[in-house]
Amino acid sequence: MLSFIIRRLLQSLFVMLAVSLIAFSLFRFVGDPIAQMVGQETSIEDQENIRERLGLNDPMPTQYARFVGNLAKGEFGFSYRTRQPVNELILSRLPATLELGAVSLFISLIVGIPAGIYTALKRGFLSNALLVTTLVGISIPTFVIGIFLIYTFGVALGWLPTFGRGETVQLGWWQTNFLTLSGWKALILPGITLGVYQLTLTMRLVRAEMQEVLKTDYIKFATARGINYRSLYLHHAFRNTLVPVITIIGLQLGGIIAFSIVTESVFQWPGMGLLFLDSIRYVDIPVMSVYLVLIALIFVMINLIVDLAYFAIDPRVRHRGGDD
Repeated sequence: MLSFIIRRLLQSLFVMLAVSLIAFSLFRFVGDPIAQMVGQETSIEDQENIRERLGLNDPMPTQYARFVGNLAKGEFGFSYRTRQPVNELILSRLPATLELGAVSLFISLIVGIPAGIYTALKRGFLSNALLVTTLVGISIPTFVIGIFLIYTFGVALGWLPTFGRGETVQLGWWQTNFLTLSGWKALILPGITLGVYQLTLTMRLVRAEMQEVLKTDYIKFATARGINYRSLYLHHAFRNTLVPVITIIGLQLGGIIAFSIVTESVFQWPGMGLLFLDSIRYVDIPVMSVYLVLIALIFVMINLIVDLAYFAIDPRVRHRGGDD
């Protein structure tokens, strides 16, 4: 177990180093941050002084080493646009994105898993209708779904708010939607918009894995022994379907957080995705770089948790020592 964890941690370290290099290099070509920070009346000499003070004239290896060293110490620098510490900006937007992601993941699981089991076990009109509906849902771009929901439930019916977080409650540094009715209403439309695509993936994966498990010999033997169908499907078949489902759940959570940019833009949801878009507009390189590294860290942590869950659930992984 210990050697398995050490190997995964070393792999994660190399991944984070690679992502930090990409983040550092990529955003050096999106524009000149000094031009966005100062006005047209600022002299060339003053611009060069600012560039020197920020270390932008240093050699690239020196800048990268300083960037990685600051990340390791938890020092993310300051935003070129707002002059605020980047960690404060990220922490102020993180709760909104995490809560939206949690609601979206809950919607995808609470609907996708039962729908996947049902379509795997049943044949008929309802099962086919679910499959067709999910196929349509996965084919439509996220922003189109969001605009449709805004028009239907926000403009035409007037039931739900169409932008913003609504009323929130401050719990220390965490600002939450979960303690107010207005906050819950504001979560519904973006949560559904972000969860539709994940719901489709969950349902189809559960359906495919459930059908494969039902074809195995031990399920046939259990059926021949007269085991109750409910027990057979839920306790035996579904339990063995969970291993790939755990993987997709982990990747879904990371994907929801990483790709919430479109949904946050459509609903003006004040999360990290909207912060990233604003940073691109103003060439705010520190915020863009830290955002990309943070998203990579979330994926790495989720994958590590998924690997450990595999190790705990699947005896085959434990038997071969967790080797890939």
